[in-house]
Amino acid sequence: MNTFEIKTQYFQFESDFVDNLRCIPMIVRYKLDTCRIKLQLSDWVKLNYQEKDQLAELPCSLPADIQHYADFVNNLVVKYTGEIPNVLKTLNDNWVYTQQIPDEVISKAQEWKCPDITITQWKNLDLLQRFALVKLSRSGHEGKNFPGAFREFQII
Repeated sequence: MNTFEIKTQYFQFESDFVDNLRCIPMIVRYKLDTCRIKLQLSDWVKLNYQEKDQLAELPCSLPADIQHYADFVNNLVVKYTGEIPNVLKTLNDNWVYTQQIPDEVISKAQEWKCPDITITQWKNLDLLQRFALVKLSRSGHEGKNFPGAFREFQII
């Protein structure tokens, strides 16, 4: 997917859960997508704080790092559940591309009555910010943090 490391960071819109890591932060979601692992929240909550923190901090960009990260996640989940997590069969990584704003981001912005995001604003976001907006705009994800992300990323 990518051959550069993403700096470990937590967003302000995640501040209600990063102290105890009760939810999966975007940095971990990004790394899980990078190694194509579908980690269930029900599995995440079984991990202790140090393990969750490690998942946020471990590198996951070079092929060897990605494999190590995947092995680490798989071993943790097996340790707590006895099962290997599912693999993402397909990955729509449209956050990588800066030449077009994903339709789902445009739709979610309209749904939340956020201002239109320009292509210049989209290009100026870093990879993790674009990833977060895409993830927050997809169905099945609670979108209440979408407007907060827009404000945090200075799109509003």
